[in-house]
Amino acid sequence: MEWLRIEGGRELRGRVSAPGAKNSCLKLMALCIMASSECTITNVPSITDVDTMCDLLRAIGAQVVRQRGSTLSIDPRPIACARLPEQLVRCMRASVQVLGPLLARFGEVQMPYPGGCPIGSRPIDLHLKGLAAMGAQFAEEHGLISGRANRLVGTEIHLDFPSVGATENLMAAACMATGTTVIRNAAREPEIVDQQNFLARLGAQIRGAGTDTIRITGMPELGSTAYPVMPDRIQAGTYMIAAAATRGDVTVTDVVPEHLEAVGAKLAEAGAAIIASEDSVRVVMGDRPAPISIKSMPYPGFPTDLQAPMAALLTLGRGTSVVTENIFSNRFRYVDELGRMGAQISVDGRTAIIRGVSELTGARVCAPDLRAGAALVVAGLAARGETIVDGVEHITRGYDGLPERLASCGAHISHTVDAPEAASFDS
Repeated sequence: MEWLRIEGGRELRGRVSAPGAKNSCLKLMALCIMASSECTITNVPSITDVDTMCDLLRAIGAQVVRQRGSTLSIDPRPIACARLPEQLVRCMRASVQVLGPLLARFGEVQMPYPGGCPIGSRPIDLHLKGLAAMGAQFAEEHGLISGRANRLVGTEIHLDFPSVGATENLMAAACMATGTTVIRNAAREPEIVDQQNFLARLGAQIRGAGTDTIRITGMPELGSTAYPVMPDRIQAGTYMIAAAATRGDVTVTDVVPEHLEAVGAKLAEAGAAIIASEDSVRVVMGDRPAPISIKSMPYPGFPTDLQAPMAALLTLGRGTSVVTENIFSNRFRYVDELGRMGAQISVDGRTAIIRGVSELTGARVCAPDLRAGAALVVAGLAARGETIVDGVEHITRGYDGLPERLASCGAHISHTVDAPEAASFDS
């Protein structure tokens, strides 16, 4: 039995650092497949999804060594297999990111459909459609996708939706394709820029990341590099929201403030003071949040990965807030769990109507997915009394040292595998 215990109702105050970004690190690890020799990645977060990606790369033959601290070395030269094990692929959505690199280097791949959090339909048709335009051929049988490409050829690709994963897979494949590839309506997330910077370090000819058009001229071979993962803007945003929910004063360090502008703007609209410096953002909140409206959108809009934590904050609002989810169809699975704590939320399709209450009450709740788990932690920090959060395995997929980082700001929170009665806090 694994769970979090939170003694709520305490203001968060202090400084907390953001680790390396989950949504970048996993993709950089996949890109190492195309390197000519060992790559070193630093600022790697300590999360279970990184462990799973390590196991996935080892399963196809790569030498992967997790060094002391946050450093990871990956040597792709021993890779001798392009068939991915079903058990690992089905437990992590990011496993799909090896598709482009394997096709680019080996000309073949076989994998089941990827798994991950059940937050709604996340088809990979844009990945396959784009790779097919470059010359790959795909077949599906018994739930397995088999891809083959004698030669990938550069072309123009217009994505129907600015999918982050599809953009990343196509960028990777194009780096070793013959000729030039242009990706239009590309995703603009900071993680895309991080991938471009990594690929450029490998020797790729690539530009345009951060805009809606990316141009890549393929190379017959790539090199190797050492590279630091960018800061995790989602984990940083979660701490900012937690500071506001507890009416605290928290400075989140080791961040890129411009990556947090969307969440900072909404927190300011709700009544928080936001003070940004070169590599930190301070959040100060002295009252219940004002009611606001939020719509999740591709970057630079409000991130879908912070929709649930922000909704947890708004349950304590001084009026009615409206949250609209435009990215994933099943991102409101946390609503019933917040209801156990006294939240008043009604859902109609992709819209949640949140009627603010004066306080939440601690309860036993269960995290149905990664970001919903973060929302329940935020609610537990702000609630009166004790909250037990089950389903911690979802949270540890993407949050590096969440209890310890929150505790450094005064939270009373513990992560344990013992029976709930065995946990206690120092005074």
